[in-house]
Amino acid sequence: MNERERLCATLLFGKPDKVPFDPGEPRESTLHAWHQQGLPENVDWCDFLAQVLGVPREPARPRVDLGVSFSMLPGFEERVLERRDGHLIVQDSTGAIVEISDRYDFTYLRQAKDFVTRKWHRFPVRSQADWEEKIQWRYDSNYPARFPSDFAARCHALNERENVLKLTIPGPFWQLRELCGFENLCILMIESPDFVQAMIDFWIEFVLKMLEKTLGQVTPDYVQISEDMAYKMHSMISPAMVRRFLLPAWKKWSDTLRAAGCPVISIDSDGYVAELIPLFIEGGFNHTWPLEVAAGNDIVAYRKQYGSRIAFGGGIDKRALAAGGETMRVEVMRVAPLIAEGGYLPGCDHGVPPDISWCNFVEYARLLAQLTGWLN
Repeated sequence: MNERERLCATLLFGKPDKVPFDPGEPRESTLHAWHQQGLPENVDWCDFLAQVLGVPREPARPRVDLGVSFSMLPGFEERVLERRDGHLIVQDSTGAIVEISDRYDFTYLRQAKDFVTRKWHRFPVRSQADWEEKIQWRYDSNYPARFPSDFAARCHALNERENVLKLTIPGPFWQLRELCGFENLCILMIESPDFVQAMIDFWIEFVLKMLEKTLGQVTPDYVQISEDMAYKMHSMISPAMVRRFLLPAWKKWSDTLRAAGCPVISIDSDGYVAELIPLFIEGGFNHTWPLEVAAGNDIVAYRKQYGSRIAFGGGIDKRALAAGGETMRVEVMRVAPLIAEGGYLPGCDHGVPPDISWCNFVEYARLLAQLTGWLN
């Protein structure tokens, strides 16, 4: 099997030759620690890990990025507003006023390069006028930079792919939280539900227009809707609010993707998602991750409850990986039956933090490679 066939067979409860080997992704600080612990500088950590373990690497094939952007375009000017006691107060590209350590720069706000603490002072949408005058026009599906100039050629090349083609879309909760702020959004849902609904309706249509342009030329294998809508032991908004505000968007998008032949439609949310999983399934998702154990998630219990109605990813407690030894082994073996059953892509239950040493990560990866069929 090639990479594409293997992932789909795994997450659709088929019979892959091996389960994809995806132990987890280190952040910048993790790699810095690993370089002090035995990982050589100037090597690809994943290639080096495979070499250390003796995991066979498939022939390298060129990967083609779709280049589709759901971001705010044009964005706001990124600028430093104030320097204060080792911190920067900045305006980021979304128009938010954010405080970060002066050890970082704007690239850490644009993407999850590392575990960076931020404090938000102000969000771009505080009123309906803000939304209509400052934000809405920045999400035009016809804006030239939404798609690369060679988009048709990329799609043509991708139609012959053996690699997995993924597409990530901000969900309605994720998008509105970024624009309004979490607390402000929750207040608006109670005090101004019609305004919230108008923003969500706009976002639904924007995404559908983007999907129409994309799916007309290529069908991804895996589409992820990013939501991040749960704390430890509870979701951030009630299931009733999810049903009212978010479920219609999920259904419309998943129906569109399924009609186009997309096999895996995933939703990503940190935190405790037990009360949300039934809504995920109803919304058309057949995969969710990362299922953080520290938040209270138990994928073994979820599998018993939901069977093959939804596949999982992640779910291995990062704290046990940091402990190493028998603690690590017991935790990985806890999910071993799910690996054998299918519908599960095992890995660390979020980004790999720096308290997981290189030595412990290698030993965990070796055990995972054995369970997924990459090592005898």
